[in-house]
Formats: sequence, structure tokens, C-alpha cells
Amino acid sequence: MNTQNETMELNLPQNELLLNTWLRLSTSIINSRLVSEMSYNESLICNLLYTKTKAGLSVTATELCRLTKMLKSQMNRTLNLLEAKNLILRERSTEDKRQIMIRFNMQHADQYEKQHKEILKIVDYVMEKLGPHETTQAIALFSKISNIADEL
Repeated sequence: MNTQNETMELNLPQNELLLNTWLRLSTSIINSRLVSEMSYNESLICNLLYTKTKAGLSVTATELCRLTKMLKSQMNRTLNLLEAKNLILRERSTEDKRQIMIRFNMQHADQYEKQHKEILKIVDYVMEKLGPHETTQAIALFSKISNIADEL
């Protein structure tokens, strides 16, 4: 399936068509060789931690699980991999000694920033093909879909 028409020709119900389209979009980015430096989960966590660290914030693994919908075991495995790559730092909370706070290691930000720029090239290409009006519509629709999915 390469085009919307090929998907539509299958005469599938709308929920199957939406799922197929969603999966095609996801795999276009996940399977891109542009992001081969990190797994999808590593990229996702780095994006969250990088953004929060830039804002002066840190988070717990539990908060990351909630934000990413990852299982605790997946999160721990991914955090261990990121820590081994020196991309994250873990520190005991000053407010609650039982909590371990996680933040992005900005001394190694270039590793993440390089990959992020490659991902943005894909997004820029899509935006160029869509144009400003359809890009704005896509952002609104993706936000709405994400909000609905978050309700589950």
C-alpha cells in the first residue's frame, strides 16, 4: 500500500482504513534509516527529557511511563540503555529522597540533536508537500486524535 487510493480500494470499513493509514505514517518515521542511531523508544524518551531539561525540569521514571504509555520494564530497559550512552542523568530528589529524578545530559545533546534534525527533515518534506494550510489542518487533526487517544 503506497497511496490512499490503494488503501481505499480494499473496501475496508473506516476503522480499518484509519488504522492502516495510522500504521503507514508510524512506520514511515520509525523505519526510516535516518533515525538508526536510537530506537523509537530511546528517541521518544530523549525528546521528552531534552524538552523538559531545557525548561529546567526533571521527571521520574513513573512520569515517563505515564507520558509515553510504556511498560515499567520497557522504560527501565530503555533508561539503562540511554544511561550507558551518557544521554541521561539520574539523581535522587532533594524533595523526596525516595524518588530518582531523570534529566537529559546536555553535555551529550549533540547526539540527540543530530538525530532530531534528521527527523525534522522528514517533517519539513511533508509540510512542503502539504503547504501551509493543510499543515495547519494536519496539526489540528493530529492534536485532536492524540487527545482522544489519551482518553483511553
